[in-house]
Amino acid sequence: MNQPKIKRRVGKYEIGRTIGEGTFAKVKFARNSETGEPVALKILDKEKVLKHKMAEQIKREIETMKLIKHPNVVQLYEVMGSKTKIFIVMEFVTGGELFDKIVNNGRMKEDEARRYFQQLINAVDYCHSRGVYHRDLKPENLLLDAYGNLKVSDFGLSALSQQVRDDGLLHTTCGTPNYVAPEVLNDRGYDGATADLWSCGVILFVLLAGYLPFDDSNLMNLYKKISAAEFTCPPWLSFGAMKLIARILDPNPMTRVTIAEILEDEWFKKDYKAPVFEEKENTNLDDVEAVFKDSEEHHVTEKKEEQPVAMNAFELISMSKGLNLGNLFDVEQGFKRETRFTSKCPANEIIHKIEEAAKPLGFDVHKKNYKLRLENMKAGRKGNLNVATEIFQVAPSLHMVEVRKAKGDTLEFHKFYKNLATGLEDVVWKTEEDMQQVK
Repeated sequence: MNQPKIKRRVGKYEIGRTIGEGTFAKVKFARNSETGEPVALKILDKEKVLKHKMAEQIKREIETMKLIKHPNVVQLYEVMGSKTKIFIVMEFVTGGELFDKIVNNGRMKEDEARRYFQQLINAVDYCHSRGVYHRDLKPENLLLDAYGNLKVSDFGLSALSQQVRDDGLLHTTCGTPNYVAPEVLNDRGYDGATADLWSCGVILFVLLAGYLPFDDSNLMNLYKKISAAEFTCPPWLSFGAMKLIARILDPNPMTRVTIAEILEDEWFKKDYKAPVFEEKENTNLDDVEAVFKDSEEHHVTEKKEEQPVAMNAFELISMSKGLNLGNLFDVEQGFKRETRFTSKCPANEIIHKIEEAAKPLGFDVHKKNYKLRLENMKAGRKGNLNVATEIFQVAPSLHMVEVRKAKGDTLEFHKFYKNLATGLEDVVWKTEEDMQQVK
């Protein structure tokens, strides 16, 4: 474990931990070795892209995203390709998810919720004006930068499996069911702009109420509630907020309020600040052309890892809240989709202990180097719960273990983690302070 470690690199980028996963892509933390700048690296599998006949669509959307520079949209910097993968280099946003604030602090006051909603509508309006639709707006895609400003991630890239048919409408049902518009569920085709707006309405409701407008453990009941727009606003909402939510959560996309109408709404307009930014000029799209022509001379080189990733102070700080590294090592880190703990045990022993603790909970364990994927064979509210686990070497005799929800319901993940933590008590490194608290 003490021998020197070759970091995985893609071109000039040093690759770190996985920070997100989707059907077609994985997102890794990375660092530009020339400038030291942190970035998020989205990795697409070329074989899957070609198999689903998505190359043209992805190329078009990447080109459009390169042209978009908006303060409330995560920036796309460049695209690279290897023999088997497409790498999309994006802005790394450090402030966490907007919804962590609700989970940790409860519902927001109207002024605060309105400010975030205004920024969300600014982002959505701008991208729609460029012909780019998100189609999967949900909590995981709303990030905050270091200054507390909203940044929408995955615009134009999240719903890579979407296809537009001859009627000009999209037909793939996708997204988190609670945030999806009725016309998407009905599968008669839908307009990306009005569907995005419905999701914005659900998000506004959650910011103000602290809970979902449509929720049911039975999927068919949930679909019925969404299709009938069957929801009740909590009594603490102002009349203006209730009225706007009702106009957005209109089950008929033809009569649903438009963005232009929202911008004129009295509740929305209060303290509104129009975004200030410069349009991108002379954006170079040569990298996109090279990746999709698949010319070998432009292939980027990849170097693989075979040991737990050694984590440097730079990465530790970027993962913590501010500069307080203590937050990294809390076993209970609030209500999130990932958590971490440290251990002084050897990496192989940690893997063995996680296996021992996960199997009685009904999980299949798949191992690859110092990563584990735990799959629950029993389907939950949002399908099977999948948990990704990775071990990082922080120091020669200290490891950090990240346990992250890869798929499924967040509530189920937290329940699972509490059960798992019980089985790992003798693995987790406890400081003297922790021991004092136990006494």
